Amino acid sequence: MNFKFADRVDDLKASFIREVLKSTGKGGAIPLAAGNPSPDAFPSKDIHQIAAKILIESPAAALQYGVTEGYMPLREALRKDCNIRDDEDIIIVSGAQQGIDLAVKALCNEGEKIVCENPSFLGALSCFRANMLEITGVSLTPDGMDINELEQILKNTDIKALYIIPNFQNPTGITTSEEKRRQIYDLACKYDFIIIEDDPYAELRYTGRNIPSIKTLDADGRVIFCGSFSKTLSPGLRVGYVRANKEILQKMVILKQSSDVHTSLLSQMICHEFMTDYNFAAHKSELRALYSKKMTVMLQHLSKVFGNKVEINAPSGGLFVWVKLPAGTDAVKFCRAALDKGAAAVPSVPFLVHGDENIQAIRLNFSTPSEDDLRKGIDILGAAL
Repeated sequence: MNFKFADRVDDLKASFIREVLKSTGKGGAIPLAAGNPSPDAFPSKDIHQIAAKILIESPAAALQYGVTEGYMPLREALRKDCNIRDDEDIIIVSGAQQGIDLAVKALCNEGEKIVCENPSFLGALSCFRANMLEITGVSLTPDGMDINELEQILKNTDIKALYIIPNFQNPTGITTSEEKRRQIYDLACKYDFIIIEDDPYAELRYTGRNIPSIKTLDADGRVIFCGSFSKTLSPGLRVGYVRANKEILQKMVILKQSSDVHTSLLSQMICHEFMTDYNFAAHKSELRALYSKKMTVMLQHLSKVFGNKVEINAPSGGLFVWVKLPAGTDAVKFCRAALDKGAAAVPSVPFLVHGDENIQAIRLNFSTPSEDDLRKGIDILGAAL
């Protein structure tokens, strides 16, 4: 049969990263490509204990349908943690990715314009394309979006929303400075657009001081904040949350009802129990110690193997290191050569707004591999170059 697909999916392609990950299974290539947490990061025994307790004491609550807005005790705990205002609320979503998608669906019509960092998170770009938005990328400087370039775009284009990852951006690791966060919010007020602030890595800072979120500047409800338990507890639980103006959240709830009805109640209850009855702060401190050490290993070995041949962006946190390749190097061919030799990295292309920008770089992940595999993988990259 000759299938006729909807326009929104006709040109969509499978995730480049997911395809690469098929080569990194048991006995496969060293996984420098993924953004997965370390296997050592999961509090498996605690989660097992919590899940067993829930299924013994509250099986009906965990296994029954729930309200779309989310498990009330978890929402209350997050409200307290976030110090939200009276005109705001929080809903629980199936990972921050769903929060981005629901926000876009609630606010943007087909053909409307959205601005994001360039390069940007592959999942968000796929979401924008699936919703048939017109995407405009803004170049990144060492402290975030190029503000002059952004304002020039805003002077000539009516946009509906701006998407940003302010902390340890995926894929570059760049953190948006406090000054630029204020400038971006001021521009949103001046040109009247919504900001979608995606902040899954905020708790994973290894050096420097924490910078207040753009949401803390929000005086008129134009910032939608997406948070997640994926990087601090478990991505497999698929629990994220959205903090936003109540009017926006009402529309997002209706859309979620038509999508997956509600986020897994068992997963929500596990997150709530861990957040309130276990030492979540100590767990996050252990994560930071684990990942900080791995990041140091990667940065030191990259410097040893590549020297001045590449430009390495040393982040202050998160899970990724962005490496700009020598002039004339084809990032896609380089990653294929590295994969053939046994190390999986991701080229810059899938993170680019249009895919044809001349940004020849690779994204490396340090959280997943062991320290020995980090060194071995970087040695393979050196040989591939």
